[in-house]
Amino acid sequence: MNRSLSSVVCVAIMLSLLATAGHAQAQPSVLVQLTKLDQGSVPRTVTAYGRVQASGPAQRTVMAPLSATVQDLYVRAGETVAKDAPLLRLIPSPSATASYAQAQSGLSVARELVVRTRRMVTQHFATQQQLANAQKREADARATLKSLKMQGAGGPTTVVASTNAIVTTVSVTPGSIVSEGSALLSLVRPQGLVLQVGVIPTEATSVVAGDPATITPIGGGAALHGKVTLRGSVVQSSNGLIPVDITVPGERLFAGEMAEAKITTGLIKGYVVPHQAVLVNNQGLPYVVQSVKMVAKKVLVQILGAKGGKDVISGPLDPAAPLVLAGNHQLDNGMRMRVAEAGAKAAP
Repeated sequence: MNRSLSSVVCVAIMLSLLATAGHAQAQPSVLVQLTKLDQGSVPRTVTAYGRVQASGPAQRTVMAPLSATVQDLYVRAGETVAKDAPLLRLIPSPSATASYAQAQSGLSVARELVVRTRRMVTQHFATQQQLANAQKREADARATLKSLKMQGAGGPTTVVASTNAIVTTVSVTPGSIVSEGSALLSLVRPQGLVLQVGVIPTEATSVVAGDPATITPIGGGAALHGKVTLRGSVVQSSNGLIPVDITVPGERLFAGEMAEAKITTGLIKGYVVPHQAVLVNNQGLPYVVQSVKMVAKKVLVQILGAKGGKDVISGPLDPAAPLVLAGNHQLDNGMRMRVAEAGAKAAP
């Protein structure tokens, strides 16, 4: 009877082991691809749009040196001119011509007075003080004549470009009568062009002078590299944005051209993972799946940034546990998995 009881117990144990093995074999597993979890960083960028314009120091307005008439105009708006190239020709007004003639006459009289006073001093009919006064009058008359001559009162004057420049505005036409100090032309140095963009205030706080930027013309073209030269501190009332100036490589973009700028303001550090590794649950929260001894574990994460198919994430991740790529959407907590062989595809 004892022998029969032992036989029954052995059979029961064998049946239990077979059932357990069958259950283990029946437990489903998902074919996946794994990748190592690595820490790293991607650039933190601010994207903005704007127009190529002249910076303040690069602009110059050509003013009328005296009251005159525009005789000839040699340039037009948008034209590039070389240094010393003629811009326009001015003829002094009748009043300016009269002032120049009076200055010439005044200098002649002052010279004669000095000669006469010097002769009288030698004859003791005049003092040294009187000679000094006469010499001062001569010096003043010479300075007045020189000033008028430099202004162009002595005759027609051709105004030339002081440097290589782009003509941005022409304010006169041939025959125009202009007064002293009137604006004639506006010029800008090609090397002084900047891309002026607007950045929303919350992002502008991270932008500082010297930050590198990648510039891409809106109409297409090769990317260019510049640097932030100015980050404004006042919101523009016209658009609610903070103005930012970015240097433009010489003569690579036209004044007035629109462009996009990506300003690198620093680095975003965390776990850098392929974008396909990040999923979103039913509550709209991002998560990843890690393989802990070939068992799935979902981990909620924060997406800190993204660039070129890579996401930077943070969260309570196990640095030693691989990350599930293909097949991760089929996994739930506790599910077993098997690794796809090289060249094999994960389960759809």
